[in-house]
Amino acid sequence: MSSRRVAALVAVAALVSLSGCNSSNNNTVALSGAGSTFVNPAMSRWTADFSQAHPNIQINYQSIGSGGGIQQVKAGTVDFGASDVALNDQQLAGMTPVVQIPESAGPVCITYNLPGLTAPLRLSPEALADIFLGKIKTWKDPLVAKDNPGVKLPSSSVVVSHRSDGSGTTGIFTEYLSAVSPEWKQKVGSGTAVSWPVGIGGKGNEGVTGNVRNTPGAIGYVELAYAQQNHLPTAGIQNQAGQYVQPSPAGTTADIAAFSAQLTQDPREPIVNPPAKAPDAYPISGLTFLIIPKDGPDKAKRTALKQFVQYIITNGQAAAESLNYAPLPDEVKQYDQQQLQQLTAGGQPIG
Repeated sequence: MSSRRVAALVAVAALVSLSGCNSSNNNTVALSGAGSTFVNPAMSRWTADFSQAHPNIQINYQSIGSGGGIQQVKAGTVDFGASDVALNDQQLAGMTPVVQIPESAGPVCITYNLPGLTAPLRLSPEALADIFLGKIKTWKDPLVAKDNPGVKLPSSSVVVSHRSDGSGTTGIFTEYLSAVSPEWKQKVGSGTAVSWPVGIGGKGNEGVTGNVRNTPGAIGYVELAYAQQNHLPTAGIQNQAGQYVQPSPAGTTADIAAFSAQLTQDPREPIVNPPAKAPDAYPISGLTFLIIPKDGPDKAKRTALKQFVQYIITNGQAAAESLNYAPLPDEVKQYDQQQLQQLTAGGQPIG
């Protein structure tokens, strides 16, 4: 065989190989999301499990805080966002049409670093609000002592840690503080970012967890998985029934049940500070929402996105529950399915 013919055959083989590679690449769908650090432990599990079952769908989620996720959805730089605080009507008016799909629920826990404390810390709403207002300056404060009778509290100073970025976890926590403390509501209020009266900031749940872990006397608020993974204790928070309840999926489930009528009307309803009829409810809980543009140009990506969300709100709930998130109630799942059907690609329904 002539050298010229060999060279031609090699060239043809290379082109076939390249064509095969391109075909393989073209079959891969890449999805991007950003937002809530609260939901990141569950999202990491969801993306890994879903991509394993669907090798042609790759999902990249950036844990940058709810505020950042909302901004990226607004800018059109991601396929979906996640926020622990749903967009209100005014915010929705400033965006391209989106659907908001509740996809998980969980407690915002109060974690602390008090070396030598022999019993779990207990805090009333009054004590917790005064700590974050900066009115309680040492752990031997009478209001804290009242919640912890017979417990030897340290004499160290209270070091508050809070989020420095736009945060849905902050939104849930400040919604709670506004509900239980008129002074907090008047002076600070609620939102994904507030002007903190006292404390040091940390970026993401990860940053607050790090601050608490490394600072004796510190206290902060994080999603439960972050405290557990870093072997940090959590405080029992007194609810309206007078019970000091530790954060748990069961406590969040009881919280959701107390607001079932409101959630049926509008799942954006906050679920903090449930009424006394729910003695087992953990009072600082919230839903996390996927925020998804209603329409997009790429049918393959939109189909893959719909499949991923369908997995999250069905089989993915068991995976989330194993990470200490509360499963969504049936009423919310039904709402989610209705919202999911509104997704379109190029204005056409997605099969």
